[in-house]
Amino acid sequence: MKKYSLFPICLAMLFSSCASEFNKVYKTDDYQYKYEYAKECYANGKYTRAITLLTDLITIEKGTDNAQESLYMLAMAEYNSMDYEGAAQAFKRYYQSYPKGYLAEMSHYYEGLSLYMSTPEPRLDQSMTISAISAFQTYLDLYPDAKLKESAQKKLFELQDKLVLKELYSARLYYNLGPYFGNCTDGGNNYEACIVTSQNALKDYPYTSMREDFSVLIMKSKFELAEQSVDEKRLDRYQDAEDECYGFLNEFPDSKDKNLAQKFIEKCKKYTGENNNDK
Repeated sequence: MKKYSLFPICLAMLFSSCASEFNKVYKTDDYQYKYEYAKECYANGKYTRAITLLTDLITIEKGTDNAQESLYMLAMAEYNSMDYEGAAQAFKRYYQSYPKGYLAEMSHYYEGLSLYMSTPEPRLDQSMTISAISAFQTYLDLYPDAKLKESAQKKLFELQDKLVLKELYSARLYYNLGPYFGNCTDGGNNYEACIVTSQNALKDYPYTSMREDFSVLIMKSKFELAEQSVDEKRLDRYQDAEDECYGFLNEFPDSKDKNLAQKFIEKCKKYTGENNNDK
């Protein structure tokens, strides 16, 4: 006689029983019971079930204390189930609906954190990063003594670094394209684009830890621009490149690229020195 394990059968019966119980709760008009069941699902990490019940409850229980807590729990359930964009919208909905609610401060923080978790790697579009920065900045402005202030500030700096890194990648790309003109539809130059991108980044983020990286790109681009210049622009561009090299050495005297800066200066002087002697 064949022996069959009872475990799969028991497991199927258990799942069937749980599903049946959930369906009864979902359809019940006993909203307090539904609310307590949703809280139990949330506490036990059954976020999909909690989200289904809470989505229903925030409309039915609108105007009650249960509705306020249900909306916050819904946002947290979406956050914990890694639906970060949905969570951000729910947290925003909470503090907009209950601006003085007892969970408004945490909703502002978790909106920023949800957007932070949604941000892509630096080479991609950074719209979500900008939104996350705005959310954390609003949190810090509204709650200057918040208990999560340090965490918010740390995340804010990380997000800003991501924006800076995107600009650095763009500047490097322009420099690496160099003399290629296929992408310069408006008659521009990749080295000029590298310089402008780097200078704007330094202006927007003056305290970035990547300041030296941008400065190296500016210095190298100005030298390459001088090398490729037509006669009437060459002297001015070599002088500009030479000045940039001196400025770089003054700001970063121990840079690993100081020898490169000195090499550029020597090459620039061969042209600027000769032309100055002719005057």
